[in-house]
Amino acid sequence: MQLFFASDLHGSLPATKQMLEKYNQSGAQHLVILGDILNHGPRNPVPDGYQPAAVAELLNNYSSQIIAVRGNCDSEVDQMLLDFPMLESYAWVLLEDGKRLFLTHGHIYNGDNHPSLKEGDIIVHGHTHIPVAEQVDSFFVYNPGSITFPKGGFLPSYGIFEHNTLKVLDFSGEVLKQFVL
Repeated sequence: MQLFFASDLHGSLPATKQMLEKYNQSGAQHLVILGDILNHGPRNPVPDGYQPAAVAELLNNYSSQIIAVRGNCDSEVDQMLLDFPMLESYAWVLLEDGKRLFLTHGHIYNGDNHPSLKEGDIIVHGHTHIPVAEQVDSFFVYNPGSITFPKGGFLPSYGIFEHNTLKVLDFSGEVLKQFVL
């Protein structure tokens, strides 16, 4: 199974198009969106190409492939434009080897505040806009960064899970972070 991770789109049509191009090229079966899909948020500037309705229309073409969770900038009004559910604050994904991915945005649950995790589980979140791929105690923390508002000197980035490896890549294809499960 191959998964593609994106977070913090914030309604940017050019960033979303670029992300979907990489998703299509990746061969991943599922697109996991970790929140902050349409709204730019009151603390952020309006992103380049801010067109939330157009972003929703574009993403709706992939609705059967999307697993999404709610970010702190997402609302019920946003859900009205989307053909896939995104109002839950977390989701669990079971991997073929029995490991679990805990998907969340990161504003409530994150590497420091998480549900009970068993050895080898992975908490996957966005929100900070900073890529992370590291082991903490007996579990892993993974953040694909942000495609619209990267922070910490990083370029826009996304994530890939394949062959039991989680990677964070920038749009040039450079691997920024990775770990093998």
